[in-house]
Amino acid sequence: MLDNPVIRTFQGDFDPRAYLGRAAPGRTIERYAKNQKIFSQGEVADTLFFIHKGKVKVTVLSEHGKEAVVGIFSEGQFFGEAGLDGATVRTTTGHAMEDCLITSITKPAMHAALASEPKFATFFIACLLSRNIRIEDDLIDQLFNSSERRLARLLLLLANFGEDGGARPIAINLSQETLAEMIGTTRSRVSFFMNQFRKKGYIDYNGKIEVHRSLLDAVLRDKPQIRQDE
Repeated sequence: MLDNPVIRTFQGDFDPRAYLGRAAPGRTIERYAKNQKIFSQGEVADTLFFIHKGKVKVTVLSEHGKEAVVGIFSEGQFFGEAGLDGATVRTTTGHAMEDCLITSITKPAMHAALASEPKFATFFIACLLSRNIRIEDDLIDQLFNSSERRLARLLLLLANFGEDGGARPIAINLSQETLAEMIGTTRSRVSFFMNQFRKKGYIDYNGKIEVHRSLLDAVLRDKPQIRQDE
């Protein structure tokens, strides 16, 4: 089942999953194994992608060799669409974090679909707007929240908490280093907070991270407030 709430808005009227699940000129459906590269920084930006199943990590590599996580995308989301806005080469690299089923769409095919399928165009715009809101929320999170609260919010988002009334385990291939990069802190502080979350029963952390509703309740109460010096 797709996790993107935008998908549910269109169910019964237009099914994006069915539309993007059909092969067509300029549109192919491919399977990627865990850790398989989908595209590389510096390649020609001539396609975009839609995730039917799995999670994708997008990273950027600086000229000094430092890698940073730009984002993690999951079922029901588009990624790699910068070429539609005139970018000629990719500025990021995409890897499958788990086994994935992904539709790739060439730029000409996407332009044609947006022009000929109004409902699909509306769905695509809704997805981009949803992501823009998420980016704004991330920025506010970075500016005003503690690293502990940023970690709690990230775990809730990664677990899709609230999308279907519960949470799912998160594969442990999201390392503490990656979590630290995504919230702008150190691995040692992530480790400290993860241990505290586990002790308080907010998460289970044994091979997979499983988020419990108590973490959401703590965030809503303006907790967990388990802080080291900022």
